[in-house]
Amino acid sequence: MKRLTIALCALTLAGCVAMAKVETGDRAIGDRLAVKLDGAWNHLEAPGLGPAQTWTMEGLPIDQLLLYSGIKDGELVHAGGAGGKQKDFAFRSNMQAHEIVAMFEGMLTRDGSSFRLVKLEPSSFGGLKGFRFDYVLTRKVDNVVLSGVGYGGVSKGELFAILYMAPRLGFFARHAPRVERIVQSARVKE
Repeated sequence: MKRLTIALCALTLAGCVAMAKVETGDRAIGDRLAVKLDGAWNHLEAPGLGPAQTWTMEGLPIDQLLLYSGIKDGELVHAGGAGGKQKDFAFRSNMQAHEIVAMFEGMLTRDGSSFRLVKLEPSSFGGLKGFRFDYVLTRKVDNVVLSGVGYGGVSKGELFAILYMAPRLGFFARHAPRVERIVQSARVKE
């Protein structure tokens, strides 16, 4: 956590990080995904965070809501440097749910953190036949155990997904109901 905080501070001082409030109401995420918010979030923009929009309630080291809209075949799910393993983070339009989850696992553990899939099941998402997965992530940098939930679906060969994670003790349960309402409001335009 110390290295993450230092990195964020350095980026902020360099003028590369922008934080904007995302107000209550209907919000477009990219061209084809829309969600409805019942409370404000903070949208963080910084180099290396795309292609997902990164939102937070408590601050990036505490919680993250990642919103993916229209990830195309061959596109990476994380823009940060991954060395020779970047192909592991590339979406393929013919992926099955377990392969998409494995792709997100690779992205989330690229720093040496550990991931454990708790559950993967079919679930509607954005009006699509999709999937839901629950996971536990132990961050390498500070050994904090995070609970996480993800939803996803594929439409016209493009991936749409929402992932939320926060420390299991004290934080995840605080915003999980709000995240579930966002997920239930999600609509993918055909």
